[in-house]
Amino acid sequence: MNKKGLTVTMVFDAASANYGDTMGTISQLKKMTRQGGEVYTYISRQAMRYNIVEQMGIDNTPVNGIPKGKKGKDVVQFIPDAEIDKYPEIDLFGYMKTKSGNNADIRSAVVRLSNAISLEPYKADMDFFNNMGLAERGNFKNSLAQSEIHKSLYCYTVTVDLDKIGVDEKVGIEIENPEKARRVILLLETLEFLYRDIRGRRENLSPVLAVGGVYDRKNPYFEDRIKTRNQKLDTTLLKSVIDSCEDTKNNTVLGILPGIFANDDEINSVLSPVTIGEVFSKLKERVKEYYA
Repeated sequence: MNKKGLTVTMVFDAASANYGDTMGTISQLKKMTRQGGEVYTYISRQAMRYNIVEQMGIDNTPVNGIPKGKKGKDVVQFIPDAEIDKYPEIDLFGYMKTKSGNNADIRSAVVRLSNAISLEPYKADMDFFNNMGLAERGNFKNSLAQSEIHKSLYCYTVTVDLDKIGVDEKVGIEIENPEKARRVILLLETLEFLYRDIRGRRENLSPVLAVGGVYDRKNPYFEDRIKTRNQKLDTTLLKSVIDSCEDTKNNTVLGILPGIFANDDEINSVLSPVTIGEVFSKLKERVKEYYA
């Protein structure tokens, strides 16, 4: 089977979707700083993986605890007998399994996720809140707290090694091609309508921009190539990546939801986008063709 890769870079619009440490009564968003001092929030790839696996309905791989360390804490891992033919989760996202007295068996993920990083800088917005509604019921004092908040477009990339789906050479397992295709298509269907539940909210992570394809090179061509300024999409950069080689010229499909960016006319003129639904339909068709 030819070694091909699927990659799709997506942009979605969300607010305050991943918190890290809490300092006193202040809940802090996960953040990083770029050159120039601008701060950007992000949703970790681990958080994205959790939502994808849960919504695919494949979060059923059995786990156990391996005692480790003087304090007797357990390291949670997949059970040694779990195999990729029965559990799509470890087929797509890899595993580490340890047996007593043996080295760990490791299978790298064949579906890789980047962090979802905001395209708009964080400006230290805060939400101040309390529990007055409950406190007044029992004549208690209010508990006061603060939470960092950020509404932004976020961008992340998913890459898939299509030739490695359903293949575990260490134990001599390979599933049938129709099942390989079904797993990748289920992943794409989940990404198209992804969401995230956090702090009583349900954030819509469905893409407002999606660009990618099935390529001869397993390069995440469009990772860190989606840039915005003053709510305008950088069409020159995106067009340059599409035209960079025959692989991207011939195999890229791009879709945008109208009304999200301030330069819709320019986007239509330079990039000729299709709908988001068409992007995922074409990607699923190419996956079926690859495994046919």
